[in-house]
Amino acid sequence: MNDFLTFISEQAGKLAEQTLIHLGLTGLSLLIALLVGLPLGILITRYNRAATLVLGIAGVLQTVPSIALLGFLIPVLGIGVWPAIVALFLYALLPIIRNTYVGIREVSSTLKEAALGMGMTDWQVLTRVELPLALPVIFAGVRTAAVINVGVATLAAYIAAGGLGEFIFGGIALNNVNMILAGAIPAALLAVLVDAGLARLQRLRLARFRRAALLFGLLLPVLSAFYLIPKASQTKLLAGFAHEFIGRADGYPGLVKTYGLNVSTRLLDQNLMYEAIHRKQVDIISGYSTDGRLKAYNLRVLTDDKNSFPPYYAAPLVRQVTLQNHPELQSVLDLLAGKLTDSVMTGLNYRVDYLHQLPEQVAIDFLKQTRLWSEKAPGSRTGQLVVGSKIFSEQYILAEIIRHLVEGHTRLQVITKTGLGGTKLCFDALRAGAIDLYPEYIGTGLLVILQPNQATLDSLKGNPEAVYQYVAREFRKRYALNWLPPLGFNNTYALVMRDQQAGVLGIRTISELKGYLKSERAKE
Repeated sequence: MNDFLTFISEQAGKLAEQTLIHLGLTGLSLLIALLVGLPLGILITRYNRAATLVLGIAGVLQTVPSIALLGFLIPVLGIGVWPAIVALFLYALLPIIRNTYVGIREVSSTLKEAALGMGMTDWQVLTRVELPLALPVIFAGVRTAAVINVGVATLAAYIAAGGLGEFIFGGIALNNVNMILAGAIPAALLAVLVDAGLARLQRLRLARFRRAALLFGLLLPVLSAFYLIPKASQTKLLAGFAHEFIGRADGYPGLVKTYGLNVSTRLLDQNLMYEAIHRKQVDIISGYSTDGRLKAYNLRVLTDDKNSFPPYYAAPLVRQVTLQNHPELQSVLDLLAGKLTDSVMTGLNYRVDYLHQLPEQVAIDFLKQTRLWSEKAPGSRTGQLVVGSKIFSEQYILAEIIRHLVEGHTRLQVITKTGLGGTKLCFDALRAGAIDLYPEYIGTGLLVILQPNQATLDSLKGNPEAVYQYVAREFRKRYALNWLPPLGFNNTYALVMRDQQAGVLGIRTISELKGYLKSERAKE
């Protein structure tokens, strides 16, 4: 508890900023949904044939998973605020349209006939009779939409739109429970407070409720302003960094310590970084040295001339009990040791990331080229092995390589559980026995999981063999997990720019990037 309170105290400024952004996202999307949903709900009360179609479409949109909806919107709208706003707007539409329609339809037909009999026009019946009487039902729909959007807005951080989701995604990536709670608790409290506040308005007497509802409508543009207020940029170059990179000691904090680097950043899901730099929505990303999209998008890896990034050699991480139960497994997995060089892994990633080939086929081709391929023997399997992976292409490829290698050389049946998210999810699943092994990186094991003190880090001096031996020893002792021999490639962090832009600016190394940023600030 003390650690959590300390974290909140240290991050109070950022927490306040992200809370305001979260409110702004919710307010802006809700305002747009009201401007569209309210007239649409009124319209379908006049055209009954359209009601089924409109409500049906809005209902279908409501059932689309939020991540999938963002996936549909990103190719059209890119990353940032607009796909987030559109997604939240679409989720808010159904309760507003439906409650507007139901509220007006439930107004007594006798009252409407009496109003018409008194000489009122259809517009006057709507504004003086139907809407005032339907207002409590309409407001209930607005309340539902507001609570939904407060919760869904956490996903805005997935596409660099900010909000409390930045803490949640960052915490998951960094295995930092305090960071997760710093985002989850305020988001939950916001949802509860919004629901309680709007519920309190609904309990007001009708005359006061109408005034309060009007005041709420006027408040939405104010909330929206929290997001629309432009933020000053520190430099002319904008960086898009993964949530994990921004918080890890070997990521951006390490660059700040080693180079004194200070660049304007937006947090992005690691799977969107390359698309963002390719579309020129950011100028720098926290890439990976073996990623196939470096070649595909003509990107330049800036030389880490001061060796800020530690070694990240990949190796299978396996439970000791799994190796004890299946003693034949280690000798089979050891066949991969040293077979996947940097260039080989980059080529495999290129085929999946850019040529859109299936990871399974890429894995099979690799095994055949290295003469490690063996057809799966017919007959029953004598045991089961569960292989996990994180949520990016390289891990999918490695999981498929391991699956086909093991099934071809043993009697084990292999089940893959891919896309487990960040390091924390994979590591927790491994310790809990939900998976038996997954491919991990020694730098991640050192800095994210073990988190040794500075004296220990200094003693290792970034030496790959020393890091591997230390990590392997500590994992066996602390967690009963075994690191098998490295696969051969070093997928270390890298700062990446578009090659053309880096060439024009004369930037080849991280030190030169630092110099350019410093000179630009001096001109301001």
